[in-house]
This record gives sequence, C-alpha cells and structure tokens, in this order.
Amino acid sequence: MEMPIHGSASLPNNFIKRERSFLQSPTYGNLVTVLSIDGGGIRGIIPGTLLSFLESELQKLDGEDARLADYFDVIAGTSTGGLVTAMLTAPDENGRPLFAAKDINKFYLEHCPKIFPQDSCKIDCLPLTPITDAVAAVKAFRGPKYDGEYLHNIVKEKLGDIRLHQTLTNVIIPTFDIKRLQPTVFSSYEVRKNSSLDALLSDICIATSAAPTFLPAHHFETENSTTGQIREFDLIDGGVAANNPALVAISEVSKEIYKGNPDFFTMKATEYARFLVVSLGTGSAKCDDKYDAQNAAKWGILGWLIGGGSCPLVDIFTQASSDMVDFHLSTVFQALHSEKNYLRIQDDDLGKTLCSVDIATEENLQNLVKVGENLLKKPVSRVNLETGIHEPAHHSTNEEALVRVAGILSKERRVREMRSPQGKKATTTTSSNLSFSFINV
Repeated sequence: MEMPIHGSASLPNNFIKRERSFLQSPTYGNLVTVLSIDGGGIRGIIPGTLLSFLESELQKLDGEDARLADYFDVIAGTSTGGLVTAMLTAPDENGRPLFAAKDINKFYLEHCPKIFPQDSCKIDCLPLTPITDAVAAVKAFRGPKYDGEYLHNIVKEKLGDIRLHQTLTNVIIPTFDIKRLQPTVFSSYEVRKNSSLDALLSDICIATSAAPTFLPAHHFETENSTTGQIREFDLIDGGVAANNPALVAISEVSKEIYKGNPDFFTMKATEYARFLVVSLGTGSAKCDDKYDAQNAAKWGILGWLIGGGSCPLVDIFTQASSDMVDFHLSTVFQALHSEKNYLRIQDDDLGKTLCSVDIATEENLQNLVKVGENLLKKPVSRVNLETGIHEPAHHSTNEEALVRVAGILSKERRVREMRSPQGKKATTTTSSNLSFSFINV
C-alpha cells in the first residue's frame, strides 16, 4: 500500500512514493514526532530495551499489533542506531514492520558474538602490558579489527532487496563519505527528490556501522532512475558526522517545512513546541573511568588508535558528537520554553567493559540488558550545561516518562485519523477527548 501524498499533482514525475505507514500526515495533527537512536555498537541493546518497553505501552493502549513505526513521523539512527531504525521500519511481506521492538535485543544477543567474534579481541580483554600493547599495535597495522563478513551477510539476509523509499515511516540515517570528505545523509525526504539516494537498506546499514579501525569501509553504487547516472558511495560510520542524529532529524523536518512540504502545512520551521523528540543514547563511560591525560600525554599515532585497550579517537569523537547535540537541543528547547517536548534518556555511568562497542561476550551482553532495565528505573535526567554530567531533572523515572510519551503518541495518532480524509475510521471518540498534552518531565 502506498503513502497518500497531498498535493501530488504538483510533484515531479520521478517523485518516489513510500510504503504507507499507519500514521497520517502531521498536517492533521498537533505534533511532529521524532525518535532518535545513537550509535554505539553492541550497546544498541540499551535503547533496544527502552524501545521494547515503549512499544509494549503502546500495545496496551492500541492493541498488540501496534508498532513504533505507526507513531513516529521520523525515526533516525546512526551506526547501530541505523540498524535498529531499519529493523523497525522495513516492511515485511504483509506491509508491516519486519521487527517488533521486543525482537531487537534477541537479534543482538544472537548475532553480536558472531559480528564481533571474541577471538578477534582477546587482547583487549587482557590487562594492559607492553606485550598486549605490542600485539594490539601489530593487529592495528594489519587492517580492521573485524572483517565485517558476518554483519554484511546477516543484514543482507534480513533486509533483502528493501530500499530506502520503502520504509514504513520516514527514516534518517547519517553516514560519512571518505571520498568526498563530507556527510551523506540517507533521508526519506531527500530520496523523493533524488533517486540516487535510494540505496538498499542493507547497504545503508553496513555503511553507517563501518566504524574506523573496527569494520571495513563500504563501497556501493546506485542508479538515478531519471537520468540513468551511476552514483558511487565510499562510506564509513555515520558517527563521524552525527553519532546522535536527533539534530539531523529535526533539521530535515525543518527544511521540509520551510520548503512547503504539504505534510507540514500548518507548521512553522522554528515552532519547536510542535515537536516531540525522544532521543535514546547507548550509554557512555563514567566521567573519570575511561582515559586520563597522564597516559594520553604519552600517546603518539598508535596510542590514539589503540591506547587503553580500545580506540580513543573513535570513542572521543562519537561521544563528543552525541553530547554536543544534546547540549544544543537542551539549550534550544529550554530557551524556547519547550523543554517538556525533548526527552533524552542516557546512562553516563558505564564501566570500561560495558562501554565497549564490541566486547560481545554473553556476560557483557546480558549486563547491557540489565543496564537498559535499570535505566528505566532511574530518574529523568538532563545534561548540566556546565559540567556535562546528567543530573536528575524531575521526580519521574524514565519508565514513567515513556508511559506518558506512549499516551501522547496514541492520542496524536487518533487525532490524525479523525481529521484525515484518508484515515477516518468509525469511532465514538470526540475531539474534546483527544486534546493532546505535552510530556511533563
């Protein structure tokens, strides 16, 4: 089933239509709903746990067939978050999401040990000594830590021939093109105007997950359906550009509003009070537990690549990217008196093993599940703009906040169904009963 496109008579002939989700256009609602998922390798289990809880709450309200793609106008993800995004939005043979949120962690627990085989990283799990440093240095010179073969195969098997334009709701997945030295953002909005971006979801996921030193860069080609021109992509991990893709998602929507996309007919580009943003992190190290200046002062090129039993450069730029986006959005939403519309859930208290992107032992993977479960019970926090530390902002827990988000999403969907000519259904619910309320966190 295809997505109804308002004002389609004025659209170009090569406009790519998307598979229809069960969510009507924001034009008929009160909000633009955005879900964002950070990168972080195996730590994707943490947002996987949170997403499973949120979807279960939606199912309590709207039935067991409810899926996250039915409620979010945009789902954005980088690296492991990009993979989760594809899993939540790729259609199966019945036109429904390929994965339920509860299946995400099952996928990670089953496949991560094969994506990141521990015989490839035994050296990282040993105490740091001159010998282990030397072995790690030799491995670093030989190529990526993992060959990526299993990841490529399983992603292609699961996603098959599904392309970007077929996702059940709008998706945004950042990557970085090392040939052009610039970000390449795979966006459902942009693909409608530029078919050269209509890549296989499997290629996009492999590319956005290709973390330098861990997994090989990914090359593929697409063909413009109008001109027949071939476009080449030489891509690595989207975390280089936007490990936290929430700001990219908001920017893409704002651009569409500015350009007059009829999906946002009643909105202004700077109207942040009309956004509901749920941003899920994958956890970060304790502020004093990862690296220190005393050791880093001695590092040369190799030290910055393998120091501390990990890859400091990758850790630093991905964490810096995530935090800078959070700093920005926290500030903007607060300044515009819309802080209630931005929910960021992040754990910044992980130990060394837990904050690894690739220590895929059964024990560590199960511990990450526990981190996600415990995070639900922690109070809603906001980043302190002076210290960078997440501090409790309200008496509510993350679990309670997600329950309220589920209520808002359910009401918003019903409002759109009631107002939309394409989505009207028999209902006795009145408009007054469907008035929306902001999340109070």
